[in-house]
Amino acid sequence: QVQVVESGGGLVQPGGSLRLSCAASGRIFSINTMGWYRQAPGKQRELVAGIISGGNTHYPDSAKGRFTIARDNAKNTVYLQMNNLKPEDTAVYYCNVGGRLTTLSMFDSWGQGTQVTVSA
Repeated sequence: QVQVVESGGGLVQPGGSLRLSCAASGRIFSINTMGWYRQAPGKQRELVAGIISGGNTHYPDSAKGRFTIARDNAKNTVYLQMNNLKPEDTAVYYCNVGGRLTTLSMFDSWGQGTQVTVSA
């Protein structure tokens, strides 16, 4: 019922930047949390940035100072600006959106993922 679509991945050299976008659509009553996760081959999926409806953000140490998450509530869209990218940032990046379909029904939806490759 809620579709989540990421875009903006690609190949970038070390030290470069990328901006990921994620748009949620469907019969959405409200969105509470929006976040970006990543999963590298052979590793578990991990959070890289999260933002709640009030605007508070959360970053793990690996992303602090390099990644910035922002949301456009009017467009149900979240962005991830990634600067000073490193080879270890290479992964599939997934968007997660959580909220309510109605006052009684909640949702938690994932996008299909977008590949980010950092390589010279």
